[in-house]
Amino acid sequence: MVELVPLCNSCDLANGGLAVGFDVVYAGQTCRAFAIRFDGLPQAYLNRCTHVAMELDWQPNRVFDDSGQWLLCASHGAAYQPDTGLCAGGPCRGGLVKILLSEREGVVYWHSAYNLKPLLF
Repeated sequence: MVELVPLCNSCDLANGGLAVGFDVVYAGQTCRAFAIRFDGLPQAYLNRCTHVAMELDWQPNRVFDDSGQWLLCASHGAAYQPDTGLCAGGPCRGGLVKILLSEREGVVYWHSAYNLKPLLF
């Protein structure tokens, strides 16, 4: 059974704006994750660069570059596509670990029962 966990109000996620952070269990460890909005849709990923397992934020909840078009690792400059999590440039391998979200009636939910899997394309 899929458990829908309320994450935030829809209005908390602006296109290319600040992320909303939350905790998930991944590979038996509690890890940080983040939700964003891009092209009108909420997206969420494990907050872990694929180059070196460090969080992307350069300041709390700031994962977009200045243009609001790319997710950027502040430590290494790896760039990821906000809608897929795939590596777009810099020192990264594969893609970010995607977390399934849904949105209805002004609330964004994350689907806690799904296993988190890295995107390897």
